[in-house]
Amino acid sequence: MNTTTKAASAGSYFDAATETMPRDALQDLQFDRLRATLRNAHDNVELHRRRLDQAGVVAEEVRTLEDLRRIPFTYKADLRDTYPFGMFARPLKEVARIHASSGTTGKATVVGYTQTDIENWAALMARSMHAAGARSGDIIHNSYGYGLFTGGLGAHYGAERLGATVVPMSGGSTERQIALIMDLGANILCATPSYTLAMAEVAEQQGVDLRKSQLRVGIFGAEPWSHAMRVEIEERLALKAIDIYGLSEIMGPGVACECPAQAGLHGWEDHFLFEVLDPETQAPVPEGHAGELVITTLTKQALPMLRYRTRDITRVTTERCDCGRTHLRILRITGRSDDMLIIRGVNVYPSQIEAVLVGRPMIAPHYQLLVERQGTLDHVTIEVEVQYGVDAQAFATIARDVKHHVKSMVGISTDVVVKQPGEIPRSQGKAVRVRDLRPKE
Repeated sequence: MNTTTKAASAGSYFDAATETMPRDALQDLQFDRLRATLRNAHDNVELHRRRLDQAGVVAEEVRTLEDLRRIPFTYKADLRDTYPFGMFARPLKEVARIHASSGTTGKATVVGYTQTDIENWAALMARSMHAAGARSGDIIHNSYGYGLFTGGLGAHYGAERLGATVVPMSGGSTERQIALIMDLGANILCATPSYTLAMAEVAEQQGVDLRKSQLRVGIFGAEPWSHAMRVEIEERLALKAIDIYGLSEIMGPGVACECPAQAGLHGWEDHFLFEVLDPETQAPVPEGHAGELVITTLTKQALPMLRYRTRDITRVTTERCDCGRTHLRILRITGRSDDMLIIRGVNVYPSQIEAVLVGRPMIAPHYQLLVERQGTLDHVTIEVEVQYGVDAQAFATIARDVKHHVKSMVGISTDVVVKQPGEIPRSQGKAVRVRDLRPKE
């Protein structure tokens, strides 16, 4: 890597007073803002008002974590059940923008933002990008999808707030993306990790070496990705691969982001209150133990969310990071509680299988899991793709190798199908890793 051409430009968006705030002061700020959020939700959202009244929760009385745990949960289904605007705490004349999910598994979830919400979002994305290593004056190539998906505009507004130059590429047109990255001298790449690997693959087929680009940082999110995939991306693009976290129901990207230490995502606790609970018992888990991430918004006006069940499985730590930031760190999202498969009695997350596959000899970082029901249990067939130039005579050996390592490292038996390069569909956004062939109940 050329350290001269890839050095960071001048400029800062680091708020030391907030990002290194002592934890007791940070918690005081959180509970002040939580009470304001509860008042907003109770006064302006019928569903929240009914649940808070039933639970006997009064905003002014919430002062401790024990009080927090009396607040009822909010679920994605609540947004669908009140579709389209039933969860909004502001009339539409005060809503500056609407985003929505694709609705592929049911009704879309619609989220709204006041102008203040958008300004806060842009500031948090700028903070996240700065934490990741982006600076004012950088050229940021944005391959997140624009439109109702929050990724594209979230990254765009944050980059502009940071003082960077934005290339608003969105997804698709992979050959043109590669050309613009090289020609315009982009320093920062924003994309899903799976699409980044697809770009790297196309670049290699074209004879373009992305390792010789000006890219020094990639800010990757919108889907879970393993450490093995991080290593693959860093080797093929010669950049620092940084994880960013968010979800549209809470804000969009920028809820949390890694710094170059890559030791967990800094969750911005001045705007969000994080809990980690046992997904079955709903009891708090000890710090450092895995559980479901539950988030309460502290500054959202149009869509206050109280103890939102994200279904994302992770661990957190409040230990101060080497970078000096005091906000808790989310130690990578490893999967979703509703993605968990029961394979012959073993609980498995797709990310566990990915960790085995990515980086194995002769295998490309593209795969799919086919899930079928055999009797009362789920069965997985793993489709993997070989790298270019691998002889078909090696397919049987590759299949045995994958089957053996998944069995020994994950603890389940699977079938393995080896495919030629390009046979597994590529995604321009979030990768479809699991094809669920089980009968609908």
